[in-house]
Amino acid sequence: MSDNIQQRKRNASQIEADLAATRDRLTASVETLIDQVHPNRIKQRSLDRVKQLANAEFESAKSTIFNARGDLRTDRLAVAGAAAAGFVTFLLIMRSLVRRARRRS
Repeated sequence: MSDNIQQRKRNASQIEADLAATRDRLTASVETLIDQVHPNRIKQRSLDRVKQLANAEFESAKSTIFNARGDLRTDRLAVAGAAAAGFVTFLLIMRSLVRRARRRS
């Protein structure tokens, strides 16, 4: 009962202050909701995640090629170069075989 009596004793300025505080909380909630669902913000967050992932992958690849001092890891470069050369050779052989098959047809 005493709570009811205290509620009745509030004056107009207290009620206005409560309304202003409630209005501020509601405004903040609506702004947060708009920020979460707005297409441009969703796009921006997605782009930020992709950039962060790409940067992490770049740093990972960079650490594969360079050691902690910044020197090239020649053994890994040699393996990567050999793999690339093998892939190019494979593509050239396949291209040659396809061309021969077309000529015979």
